[in-house]
Amino acid sequence: RIGSATSLSSAIINTRLQELVKLFKERTEKVKEKLIDPDATSDDESPVASPAKPAPAAAPVPPPGGEGEGDKPSGDDHYCEMLCCTFKYRPWLDRLKSYQFPSSIDPLTNLMYVLWLFFVVLAWNWNCWLIPVRWAFPYQTPANIHCWLLVDYLCDLIYLLDILVFQTRLQFVQGGDIIADKKAMKENYLRSQRFKMDVLCLLPLDFFYFKIGVNPLLRFPRCLKYMAFFEFNNRLEAILTKAYIYRVIRTTAYLLYSLHVNSCLYYWASAYEGLGSTTWVYDGEGNSYIRCYYWAVKTLITIGGLPDPKTLFEIVFQLLNYFTGVFAFSVMIGQMRDVVGAATAGQTYYRSCMDSTIKYMNFYKIPKTVQNRVKTWYEYTWHSQGMLDESELLVQLPDKMRLDIAIDVNYNIVSKVALFQGCDRQMIFDMLKRLRSVVYLPNDYVCKKGEIGREMYIIQAGQVQVLGGPDGKSVLVTLKAGSVFGEISLLAAGGGNRRTANVIAHGFANLFILEKKDLNEILVHYPESQKLLRKKAKKMLKSNNKPKDEKGGPGDSLIIPPKAETPKLFKAALAATGRMGGKGPLARLRWRLKELKAMQA
Repeated sequence: RIGSATSLSSAIINTRLQELVKLFKERTEKVKEKLIDPDATSDDESPVASPAKPAPAAAPVPPPGGEGEGDKPSGDDHYCEMLCCTFKYRPWLDRLKSYQFPSSIDPLTNLMYVLWLFFVVLAWNWNCWLIPVRWAFPYQTPANIHCWLLVDYLCDLIYLLDILVFQTRLQFVQGGDIIADKKAMKENYLRSQRFKMDVLCLLPLDFFYFKIGVNPLLRFPRCLKYMAFFEFNNRLEAILTKAYIYRVIRTTAYLLYSLHVNSCLYYWASAYEGLGSTTWVYDGEGNSYIRCYYWAVKTLITIGGLPDPKTLFEIVFQLLNYFTGVFAFSVMIGQMRDVVGAATAGQTYYRSCMDSTIKYMNFYKIPKTVQNRVKTWYEYTWHSQGMLDESELLVQLPDKMRLDIAIDVNYNIVSKVALFQGCDRQMIFDMLKRLRSVVYLPNDYVCKKGEIGREMYIIQAGQVQVLGGPDGKSVLVTLKAGSVFGEISLLAAGGGNRRTANVIAHGFANLFILEKKDLNEILVHYPESQKLLRKKAKKMLKSNNKPKDEKGGPGDSLIIPPKAETPKLFKAALAATGRMGGKGPLARLRWRLKELKAMQA
């Protein structure tokens, strides 16, 4: 009994020592990987760290006899009740007092500056549209003169604030550097053509009101602030997703303004000749502005059906009107064509490509099923991406901007691939620029069983199904957006890694593909990452093949095959023979089993 207890304890000690040796080997391998690449991490995907929660503020000690926890807040705090919650907020007056106006403004990206330009353009439009109306039509009277002057001087105040506050704080580029110095920005504005026009548009001709009365024509210089209007157009088009809609509206406004000015001139000419004096002039009946605007539309668009002019003044005025109308209308039509053409340029390119492809397939008599799939691919790719090939757009950008776009689109997905964790960050950036987007139609084969793996796939949108089973049609797993498959194929030596299952697209699927040759070209410049990737690929292959080795497939080459478990009754007989010290066949069998165990160990 003492000998059996001793052998049992020694077996336990040996088993424990073997486990310790295994743990030490694993730890040594991890330390080696750390020495090779300090950024190396484990093969497992690292969990995303939850955002750090701010430490809770210490609860104030309630004064003795004070209000309880459920009492109302003190008068110094301000609360806003919304639905079922109560939010603490600062009074708007305190927030307004604590606001600091920026010392410099980026005119290209600052949305606050775009908003300010909107108010400047609003004041400019007030002057451009209403100065001719007040000059020609009898809408400005002594009874409402104070309202007109109030809005006029409010617009002048906006002009003045634009000069003193905003224009002197605009950043500018000099010698490739962005200048944000206060003195330099002010001097740059004072030397610019913009400053001269801004000063000219604020000429104080209003002092002549005391001598000749309130004449709106004295405010005509206010219309010279046209630079703010064109700057606002450029800034607004840069931030709009569909800028062509604004361009169409702006071009239409140009046409309406031309008709507006012409209607004012027609009323002035009618008043000069005398209202109702001839059949050509305005007769003074109905709404004067609407009637004159109708006449301007018929004249500028050259519809015809107008009464013939009678006097020399009317004939000259009508001739100038016709010439101006033909010129203005042709310019508006040409500009509208350019705007619509630019808005539909992508659609025109898509249609031309599709028509050329259909013509090619019809010439070679491609089957209708294939033609329908090609048409479906064109339509889905265009509607999902807005273009047929993303590389055509990115090739126009500098390398740095292409990298920035690739990082924003693909980095979150690629960084989760276990194979690339711990690799050089710059290597991953170079790899992002080599990714190619491909759209697969429903039931398209992404890869087939037995193919040589030369690509890695990243699912951007849609789903793919991995098929297997005896018939090769059973769905083993469905991979969704963000999943990666085929990454081990990139590092398989000698092309020996074949696909083990069929992968088909379940619906429309948009995949990113990284080819093996592209990765090899990148790894030439990153030898340490190449060593790390090959080591990780070996580990992944071992882990993938481990279940098959444990089961002992037909190709296993084991020296001693695993034996069946010994029956309990037979074990009891062998143990009794050992205690009795017998020399029969059971004793010889017991000695033989010990030899086999020693050989297996």
